[in-house]
Amino acid sequence: MKLLIQGGTVVTHEQTFVADVYCVDGKIVEVGPDLKISDVDDVVDANGKLVMPGGIDPHTHMQLPFMGTVAADDFASGTGAALAGGTTTIIDFVIPNPQQPLLEAYHQWRDWAQKAQCNYSFHVAITWWDDSVHADMKTLVEQHGVNSFKHFMAYKNAIMATDDILVASFSRCLELGAIPTVHAENGELVFHLQQQLMEKGITGPEAHPLSRPPKVEGEAASRAINIAGTLGAPIYLVHVSVEDSVEAIKYAKNKGQIVFGECLAGHLVVDDSVYQSQDWNLAAAHVMSPPFRPKKHQEALWNALQSGVLQTTATDHCAFCTAQKAMGKEDFTKIPNGTAGVEERMMVLWEKGVNQGRLTANEFVAITSANSAKIFNLFPQKGTIAVGSDADIVVWDPSKTKTLSSETQYSKIEHNIFEGMAVSGVPDTTICAGKIAWQQGELKTAPGDGQYVNRPPYASYYQSQLKRNQLAEPQAVER
Repeated sequence: MKLLIQGGTVVTHEQTFVADVYCVDGKIVEVGPDLKISDVDDVVDANGKLVMPGGIDPHTHMQLPFMGTVAADDFASGTGAALAGGTTTIIDFVIPNPQQPLLEAYHQWRDWAQKAQCNYSFHVAITWWDDSVHADMKTLVEQHGVNSFKHFMAYKNAIMATDDILVASFSRCLELGAIPTVHAENGELVFHLQQQLMEKGITGPEAHPLSRPPKVEGEAASRAINIAGTLGAPIYLVHVSVEDSVEAIKYAKNKGQIVFGECLAGHLVVDDSVYQSQDWNLAAAHVMSPPFRPKKHQEALWNALQSGVLQTTATDHCAFCTAQKAMGKEDFTKIPNGTAGVEERMMVLWEKGVNQGRLTANEFVAITSANSAKIFNLFPQKGTIAVGSDADIVVWDPSKTKTLSSETQYSKIEHNIFEGMAVSGVPDTTICAGKIAWQQGELKTAPGDGQYVNRPPYASYYQSQLKRNQLAEPQAVER
């Protein structure tokens, strides 16, 4: 496949320049002004448009078995939605049941993901611990291209990782050159507050944010960061939603610790007033963890993105339909946690970030693509427009407008947390692996077109982390 993108303005995380981009067999082979190339199979006219790296969403849950049901978007519909929104790569999660072998769970998820329409990779969750988990982590890193492991500090009596598991797994990540990632919420406190609220007869969706107040996340974030810092391991915090967590990350980074933070498009623009809706279904549609927060926390997240305290944006795309949410009609703790957003993420960030002067176009590329590629060791294979990089590209029309709605989304569910938001700046054409995957409202891929992405260990920040650890190696006193 030979594809020429003509007349656009190339935008990377570092540069902006006018150039054509020539792609052959899934790779970018030439970038420059007015390329004279006749040997092409397809031409994309990018005049008046921006040519940017395809989005990387580092946090999705397609087809996730959770809380007695399975997420409505499988790997076919979920990745189709990603392509419609300009995202060409997702990093999903393998979540083993307690006592389930990691490799068994990994192969189960790989089988489900054969329907994917865009690039995909996996973090693997550590939900229990013994010698087999220790061994399987090595196999996953060395043979299956996994370089990140997830730890849920929430969901007591299910998949919660206790402190002893965090210590064992973080230490193993350090040995393997992988990065531990953390869902930071104090599971013991959440469980306690849930029981309190139920006893008081507060059983609706409004109880969900009350059971997970900001301090619950801030405490867990600080604890996870301190455990990683003590062990000399890097750490990545997923879906940071409150100022408390931002401050914990900022403090650690100011002390020289290697800490990365992610926030969700939803947490940047939706506030906790949604849980006060008189419409139970609407309120329940917004139940996710961490929950949506008061507006002051949104400002803290935007400031953290602008200042580099947070590096990436994601969606935690985990779509449950109205009937599934109704499982918790009498008990808010049984409402499946999750919202969608993989299709809307880049449009929301452009509208509320770039169009509002909070982000430059280059910073937009950094937080939607390049930084994830760097942290998870895919750069410069992905995350930039350069000769030799993968031809994962979005041609962006900054002047085209759209109203986000459940009526037009690719996701299979009936609601959209961004319902009615008018955006100016949308993907015109999404190119995945050198082929036009989505163009002007039409999905052109089929289930199974997606490619699995191997991610090698020892991303660039590991060089400094290991050097620091070597210099800090304890010495015995000779007596």
